[in-house]
Amino acid sequence: MIESEALTLDWELLRFDTNGLIPAIIQDATSKEVLTLAYMNKDSIIKTLETRETWFWSRSRQELWNKGATSGNRQHVVSIGADCDQDALLVRVQPKGPACHTGKTSCFPEGTGLTDRYAIFNELETVIASREAERPKDSYTTYLFNEGVDKILKKIGEEAGEVIIAAKNRSHEELTWETADLLFHLLVLLREQKLPWDAVLAELKKRHGQ
Repeated sequence: MIESEALTLDWELLRFDTNGLIPAIIQDATSKEVLTLAYMNKDSIIKTLETRETWFWSRSRQELWNKGATSGNRQHVVSIGADCDQDALLVRVQPKGPACHTGKTSCFPEGTGLTDRYAIFNELETVIASREAERPKDSYTTYLFNEGVDKILKKIGEEAGEVIIAAKNRSHEELTWETADLLFHLLVLLREQKLPWDAVLAELKKRHGQ
């Protein structure tokens, strides 16, 4: 997990536009991917500093909104700072799910870090989070959350064993299925433990750097 910095801004230097807004570039603190561009006013900046979650000003609805309040895809703020002209902000975050309402990691088509190759992980995180919150009937994911961590761990053990068997059988098709099952149940476990997938990615990146 990336260590968060103290969140401070020099209010006297910030240059808001005539509507009292300042553009904010939201960046993944781990992958460095640009996630989205939003707008902040003084009130949303204050809420962001107080809660360490991103708050923006909606120009269409004319109200403050907390990213992820509805979807569960919240953004923990690691740092916030202004550019050299003091008229734009860079907010580095640890995202808990995709930034875009379409379910993609980034609102920008090509992204600037992780590619769409890994978008399915973000989509699964979003679905799993909604299943945990809403608990719809006849959902396998709901069943896992209702049964609790012991059931989830049992399934992970079973799927890991099946991955081993598939590999021993030298079956690419079987190994593909079982690996997908294992990864899905691992994502469910991470959600149950309130540990974001990005924390795992950050650990992999740290080990690679070493």
